[in-house]
Parts: sequence; C-alpha cells; structure tokens
Amino acid sequence: MWFTRMENTKPFVLVLFFITFVLILLYVLTGKKRSKRLESYKDIPLDDEDLDAEHRKELNHEHRKD
Repeated sequence: MWFTRMENTKPFVLVLFFITFVLILLYVLTGKKRSKRLESYKDIPLDDEDLDAEHRKELNHEHRKD
C-alpha cells in the first residue's frame, strides 16, 4: 500500500529514472569499439553527398552506353 501514496511514489520513480539514465550513458560512452562506431556516425550526412555524386556518374555512364 505504500506505493499508492504519492509522497512515496515520486521519489521512487525519480530514482528509477535516474538509474536508467546513468546506465544508458555508461552503455553509450564505454567500450572502444562502440565509441569508434558512434564517432563514424557523425559523417553520415556528408557521405550522402558523395553517394549521390557516384550515383549520378553511374547513371551518366549507363546513358552513354545506350
């Protein structure tokens, strides 16, 4: 019955969310492989432009064959 009282529930939920947040941060920020993979994600928007240019070159090359 203690859980149904708001003065008990609020601190419990706050601690629960804080622990979850800290665990997520530890998961994301630890591990060399994971940090390298996350660092590589920062270049994804720039890589898209390179892929578009390569795709256009392929289309032009195929169009010239016809």
